[in-house]
Amino acid sequence: MQLVDPNNMTMDFHRRSLQSVPGDQPDRSDDAAGAWIRHGWEEQYTSEEYLNLLNSEFYMYYTDKRHETGGNPREESQSDQFQEWRMRQRLKTVSAALVVCLNLGVDPPDVVKTHPCAKLECWVDPTATAASVKAMEQIGKNLQAQYETLSIRTRYKQQLDPSVEETKKFCCSLRRNATDERILFHYNGHGVPKPTSSGEIWVFNRNFTQYIPISLYDLQTWLGAPSLFVYDCAEAGTIIHNFNRFIEKHETENAELRQKDPNAQIVNYSDCIQLGACATKETLPTNPDLPADLFTSCLTTPIEMSLRFFVMQNPLPSSISLEQASKVPGRLQDRRSPLGELNWIFTAITDTIAWNYLPHSLFKKLFRQDLMVAALFRNFLLSQRIMRVHGCHPQSSPEIPDTHQHPMWQSWDLALEMVLAQLPAMLEADEGTRVYEYKASTFFTEQLTAFEVYLSHGAPDKRPPDQLPVVLQVLMSQIHRLRALVLLSKFLDLGPWAVMTALSIGIFTYVLRLLQSAANELRPVLVFIWARLLAVDQSCQVDLLKDSGYRYFIQILKPDEPMPLIQNVSEHRAMCAFILAMFCRDYHQGQVVCTDSSVMTACLAHLDDRHNPLLRQWACLCISQLWVDYPEAKWLGIREMAPQRLCELAYDPIPEVRAAMLYALNNFLGIPDITEQVARTEETLTWSILPMANDSSSLVRKELLVFFSTFVKRYENNFMVAAHELLVEESQDDVRSSSNSGSDGLTSQPRENVLGPEQSTATDISQGTIFAAVWKRVLILSVDPHAEVARSAGIIVDCIHAALLQSPLGLAAQSAMNRISKNSKRSQHQKSSSSLELPFRQQNTRPATPTGNGAHDGDFFGTLKRTASIAAMASLKHFAFGSSNAPSPPRSSGGMPPAQNHNGPQINGPPRSQLPAEWSRPPDQSDQLSTHVPYRPAKVPKPPRYKKNTSLTQDLPLQSTFLAYSMEYFREPQMKPEEADEPGSTEYNERLWRRTRNDKVIDLTQPQKEDAANSRWDVPAGFFDNGSQPMKMCFHQFEDHLAVADDRDTICIWDWQAQQKINRFSNANPVGTKINDLRFINEDDQAYLMTGSSDGAIRLYKNYESESRITMMSSWRALTDLVNSNFNAGLVFEWQQGQGRVLVAGDIKVIRVWNAATEICTTTIPARSGSCVTSLTSDQVAGHIFVAGFGDGAVRVYDQRLPPRDAMVRVWKDHKQWITNVHMQRGGTRELVSGSRNGDVKLWDIRMSAPLSTIRAAKDTLRTLSVHEHAPVFAAGTAHHSIKVFNVDGRRLSGFEPYSGFLHQHRSAPISSTCFHPHRMMLACSALNDNHVNVFSCDIKEHKEEGEPLVPNGSF
Repeated sequence: MQLVDPNNMTMDFHRRSLQSVPGDQPDRSDDAAGAWIRHGWEEQYTSEEYLNLLNSEFYMYYTDKRHETGGNPREESQSDQFQEWRMRQRLKTVSAALVVCLNLGVDPPDVVKTHPCAKLECWVDPTATAASVKAMEQIGKNLQAQYETLSIRTRYKQQLDPSVEETKKFCCSLRRNATDERILFHYNGHGVPKPTSSGEIWVFNRNFTQYIPISLYDLQTWLGAPSLFVYDCAEAGTIIHNFNRFIEKHETENAELRQKDPNAQIVNYSDCIQLGACATKETLPTNPDLPADLFTSCLTTPIEMSLRFFVMQNPLPSSISLEQASKVPGRLQDRRSPLGELNWIFTAITDTIAWNYLPHSLFKKLFRQDLMVAALFRNFLLSQRIMRVHGCHPQSSPEIPDTHQHPMWQSWDLALEMVLAQLPAMLEADEGTRVYEYKASTFFTEQLTAFEVYLSHGAPDKRPPDQLPVVLQVLMSQIHRLRALVLLSKFLDLGPWAVMTALSIGIFTYVLRLLQSAANELRPVLVFIWARLLAVDQSCQVDLLKDSGYRYFIQILKPDEPMPLIQNVSEHRAMCAFILAMFCRDYHQGQVVCTDSSVMTACLAHLDDRHNPLLRQWACLCISQLWVDYPEAKWLGIREMAPQRLCELAYDPIPEVRAAMLYALNNFLGIPDITEQVARTEETLTWSILPMANDSSSLVRKELLVFFSTFVKRYENNFMVAAHELLVEESQDDVRSSSNSGSDGLTSQPRENVLGPEQSTATDISQGTIFAAVWKRVLILSVDPHAEVARSAGIIVDCIHAALLQSPLGLAAQSAMNRISKNSKRSQHQKSSSSLELPFRQQNTRPATPTGNGAHDGDFFGTLKRTASIAAMASLKHFAFGSSNAPSPPRSSGGMPPAQNHNGPQINGPPRSQLPAEWSRPPDQSDQLSTHVPYRPAKVPKPPRYKKNTSLTQDLPLQSTFLAYSMEYFREPQMKPEEADEPGSTEYNERLWRRTRNDKVIDLTQPQKEDAANSRWDVPAGFFDNGSQPMKMCFHQFEDHLAVADDRDTICIWDWQAQQKINRFSNANPVGTKINDLRFINEDDQAYLMTGSSDGAIRLYKNYESESRITMMSSWRALTDLVNSNFNAGLVFEWQQGQGRVLVAGDIKVIRVWNAATEICTTTIPARSGSCVTSLTSDQVAGHIFVAGFGDGAVRVYDQRLPPRDAMVRVWKDHKQWITNVHMQRGGTRELVSGSRNGDVKLWDIRMSAPLSTIRAAKDTLRTLSVHEHAPVFAAGTAHHSIKVFNVDGRRLSGFEPYSGFLHQHRSAPISSTCFHPHRMMLACSALNDNHVNVFSCDIKEHKEEGEPLVPNGSF
């Protein structure tokens, strides 16, 4: 059910239709009042308060997700295959070799230095110290200290001016100690020649008299892999290029070694990372304002280098010197200090740049796998920006694109400038000359605002926001944490792609750590975030258990836990139930800790929460996950009476809650030891949910069948006995009914008289047991109108019958099946031989439209194609026909009331049976339809997300998809408004257009009501061939659609303005049944087509006008206990749009009220009559009053506000024959008109005990009666091919015959159907044995608008 914004819907027609109908009505003295309405409703319906209430809300029905999806989870597409976000192989850089080859005081032979030139090495000036040894030690010490700011836990070893032997020994020692972890090799080659063309690097001999090259191949062999190389020397690109070439050589050798010895240990040299200061043919910068090791300074001291670079590049005059720029106070680890804040901002900016430029897999490898690698690559991005200004282009492997133009660098410059602007004051404060408090940067606040702007646009292209890595950094700050979490939750709400994006950026570690926080204000947002995470990735279970994070959600779930800062507590507890359900799903350790933590007790307490159905649903599902393959939890459930508590939800108003309850009970079944207590508990709860087989929600019925399949599998032997006994019973019933049926096939003796007392009292083993009761429900569901329900039930039937045939009872069962098939063929032959003598209702001479559903294939009395469905077909024959030779329905067991009472009064039992029998027969009782035109099959619409069963074998139990379907709620956006509520969206504009169109139709037609009561109605407006016999028709209020149902199961949709057939489909009702009525629902917006057929089923179709997009949104058996009768009305229904109710009656003794929102039968009102209900009508505005016409001529009025037994408030018995139709106008003066078979039409006021007037509309049989919804006119179709139109004063306005087919060959055929357009002055009609539909309009000229005919062009 969907609540629609009244501003987008047409509701004014209700207000306008409540006005009086002016005209010549001298017998109505109340006309002077100006707002005259029948039945005393004028005061109520014209009050301003009531009209405002009418306009305030308007609901659309059968538009929920369960209808749009069929209750099936969405198929995962290729785009839904989520990438792995965890680092399964997290490495550490455990050791580092800091190799510095400077040989201070001696320049290499291939280097010519400028004067002045860069001197600083690790921010040490070697020339400032006389002793080169001390300078070298200081440089090594500073280099190690700089690296320690990146990773304090790494073991650093300095190698200052090493020899080849020392280098080899040192490298081999590092690899031996590091085992499989990463090693850092930092090489400073400022004091040695450039690398050779083959990539060799240089060191010294022991006496520092020679430069000795080291082959990269040897270096790779010494250090092994994984390793990290940093080359701070000229032409570093040459080293990287040759290094990769030698890796390929190693890989070739490894492949050869693997061929010789598959078990040989090899080293994967490709897992090496390299960073180089410059490209091939490039030399290092020599600017004296820069350090000589500029690359190393960028990698290890990025903040100092950034400040220096900013001062050097600043085009504006500034008093800040390079020396002052290096004196920014604070510590890198203190984010509240200026230096620490800059370091924090720098980390966020470089992460953001890398996230935007790199593929996610490479980003994860370089920035999330190893802290040392991540720090160096963040700083490497800075080196790209700084060194390119000085003619160098740093290189890396894997290669990273140039990032110096990213706009985030401007934000970095702004952050630097804000700190430098405050630097003089901060330095003075440090000296004590003034008091100054540092003003923190607004960087993170601005970035969060930018993130909020991104979220406000909804991410239509699913492009990740640039600010996401910044949000990750903000979570470290208590100041911005809450706002960052709220924005993060909004981002995760965008869908699974957003969740995976956040996980890949590294958000998981932070939100896991926050579960240890005791801050109450974080509870709602953390619950929301974790619900989204677990909906996408269930692997977080281990992390929740390891850190006891699950306790965070258990605490919130407890009903007695105070939640002062959460407004919608129930919704967040529902999320907690979902989180714990996912925590237990397929995770035994999670089940154990949750069972020990009283989670089940908390969930059972929440079953009583009447305000939040989501909480009830997930409380059931959470309990279900505790029970899956965990007997201890099931025994705990027995002790806490959990199954009984769950069964109380059998009539919950929300179908998802009822389905969740069934899902939980299904998981409860299966305690290994079937003790007496276990068996009794399982049978009791099965009895409790047995009535849910009549639930109108297909979602519930599917889950019920999953439960039944588990129960059947658990007690398979008992069900084989029940199936065998029912087969034997049905075979005997077929024989007896065949031998006792009369020649006309319409009478049969009572069961007791046929069988005799000794045979009818035979004892059955399964009689009165739960197994027989369940088996009969499964058989009934195997012919359910919903394809998926029927298929699931058919699988259960097939499996039991297959097992039965393989059992010791197999021969007897096969014999019973053969007798049923033989008797069915005999019945078919008898029907065919007597077809000329039988009424049409008992014939079936045309082939039916194939339904595409095995449960519907074939004739109920014909050859039964599926062995598994024999019993089901035999059990449901009485649904297809009203003939009394149909066998009795399955007897109810265990005290359940029988489906029908054969000892009860029949139609000819009441006193009115003294009247002639034909008076109580339907007008079409003796119709003979022509069979010369072949019946063409039509397509059967399927439910949404329907998948054909391609498996050849099916095993029990059935597998439920309800949990996966329910999980989709937490994968879909919940904070975003519906598309139809977003101004400017396509759906919003379409709805707005429909509103304008609807208003235009109403404005055009409302003034025509006065003239319609005094004008002719015989102006031809359309004529088209339907292709089959039209029997029921219905106009759409606003669309140019006319739905036409034929005498079988086919519906045609016509565009009456263009006179084109736009769709044709099958209603899939069984052979021998027909469509009794059609209605459009939700007409103010996107309408559905509702059909009712004589098999007792209601079906709804969406996109009924499109052959490719039509789907069956819902279907259920509204009448489950049709009564045997000689004369049948089938199923009649009335749809109340304002109340969302379907009133259903027919060949039963009650009138059922089905609620469209809850999809359950809310009220069963006794009809208080022994005759069948032939028609229903109701007050469409308030919806409390409805009127029923009966086969014996009675008309009864009911008030739904009263208790069911007292609901009948008036009965009129002025008609003496079958009520053809009774109708109350939805507009105008609310005239209540009834017509009977003998041609009498009466007008009623529910306050009066006698009719207001009687009009003799036909001298012969009245076949049809139609009343216009707003104009005071009605049309009568007669048995002599004529249609007469009267106004409510009894004056005949028109009389005409509809056009027939070729050469007017059916001029004497009775009228089969008439139908008024709800607003336009149009009438559609058809005749028997004529496939054509005629459309006539009213001859109104004075209210036609200029250039706009009453009936649009093309209709005449």
